[in-house]
Amino acid sequence: MKLEQDLLKKILLDGSYVTEDDIKNAERYQEEHRSSILEYLLVEGITSTDIVGQAIAEYLGSSYSNIIAHPPAKEHVLLIPENIARKYKVVVFNIEGNKVVVATDEPKNESLKEELSKIFKDKEIVITFSMPDDIESTFVNYEQSLETQFSKITKTKTRIAPEIVDQIIEDALSLKASDIHCEPREKEVMIRFRIDGVLHDAGKIPKEYYENVVNRVKVQSKLRIDEHFSPQDGAIRFTSKVYDVPVDLRVSIIPTLDGEKIAIRVLSSYVKDLTLTDIGLSQELYEQVLKSSKKPFGMILVTGPTGSGKSTTLYSIIKIVNTKDRNITTIEDPVEYKIVGVNQIQANTQTNLTFAKGLRSIMRQDPNVILVGEIRDLETADIAVNASLTGHLLLSTFHSNDAVTAIPRFIDMGIEPFLIGSTLELIIAQRLVRRICDSCKVSYDITNQELNNLGVEADKYFEGEKISLYKGKGCEACSNTGFKGRIGVFEFVTMTPALQDLISKSPSTKEINDLIRQQGFKTMFEDGIDKVKTGITTIEEVVRVINS
Repeated sequence: MKLEQDLLKKILLDGSYVTEDDIKNAERYQEEHRSSILEYLLVEGITSTDIVGQAIAEYLGSSYSNIIAHPPAKEHVLLIPENIARKYKVVVFNIEGNKVVVATDEPKNESLKEELSKIFKDKEIVITFSMPDDIESTFVNYEQSLETQFSKITKTKTRIAPEIVDQIIEDALSLKASDIHCEPREKEVMIRFRIDGVLHDAGKIPKEYYENVVNRVKVQSKLRIDEHFSPQDGAIRFTSKVYDVPVDLRVSIIPTLDGEKIAIRVLSSYVKDLTLTDIGLSQELYEQVLKSSKKPFGMILVTGPTGSGKSTTLYSIIKIVNTKDRNITTIEDPVEYKIVGVNQIQANTQTNLTFAKGLRSIMRQDPNVILVGEIRDLETADIAVNASLTGHLLLSTFHSNDAVTAIPRFIDMGIEPFLIGSTLELIIAQRLVRRICDSCKVSYDITNQELNNLGVEADKYFEGEKISLYKGKGCEACSNTGFKGRIGVFEFVTMTPALQDLISKSPSTKEINDLIRQQGFKTMFEDGIDKVKTGITTIEEVVRVINS
């Protein structure tokens, strides 16, 4: 259900959940950032999704089911066929004797009532309201074993390619996998999904069927099916049977000794809707980003290895600066997500449209804000610095292990130190750690010695001999991993007059560290420890990700 903005305002005002001033501020934010009123109210902590859900339910004359606080059992979820559940956004919330309590975002939908009556013929059906995102979080229960699927469909070789390829993608989407790997071995092909940054075995394909699978992927990706010894890259717009919107997939195929390996990146549409607070920024760091992004010129860099969420952070910043009075242009490789109101350019080495050449052309387009996918050479760095000096806000990514080493790396590339100090506004370094599953989160005690054995200086970060931390014990909702979703850990280097003066002297990493420590700098590890203490992630996860 897409609630009209005016109706949402009326519901919240009539119920005294917000004030007129709150709504005015939200409308101003909406106008400036092409966002929603609800997003502002949630980000600012004026209300919560639980309160909004109860308010909407009351308006609709329905009761409210809090799915986040009381997740439905898997066996209850599976009572409704997946295609019906996704079409109507409906889930069985609970069963009480002969009474079936379902939650949906449209409790007055007559078509839904008809479908439910067919499923639960002799039951009393009670329809309640829940927020759509909360309902969708239960759909992970529809995951099925790939081996089970393969055993059904590999019996018919002529149809194996379309059936297995589509099923693999559907299963990856249901598990919110970021990547799909098809890895040929001597006698079989391993299918693996990367979920929350970690690869998991998902199934196997008999080797004799794999050529059909590869050809199917190549045809969908518009690649040459007669080329087997050179790498190929392509893209697929996949129309899911159970998802409402098409999904974009990025395909890479490379030759190996045992056959052609396929890697598919799933470009999740939900990333477009993430805010900086969603990705894990504290209020203090959020305010720093706001301050830097409001400046008319300068450079904001996001650093970290591949897969650390840099693009997501950049898109979240673009949402802040994306106002009607600004001309925003990007050059990316690839353009992962389309953004309304932003001019996006796809870099293409085959046509000689590199980051540097694209950036030169963008400068002639009267831009206010420029996003460059990555600064990877001196030519691009030089143009980016000059753009930042001449009245443009420039956003980009940069490969360095942490925020501090980005500065010496820029100097090593050949950029004059005084120019770096004059243009850099903010450097953000980040990693992604797995979130503890809320459905099975438990507390436990750990000793100082156990922390020290993990490589954590207990006395430095914790107080007392026994420390209470959190972990997930494993459940249906998280596929018994104890984790569900990921969140960022960050460190920020903000430009100050003292740092600007130091950079002009071509300082070492240690000299920069010593200065910013005096200014209150917090490392990614320390940000991770904060998230451990608040029960967002585990100490083992922080050590694994940041020390790897």
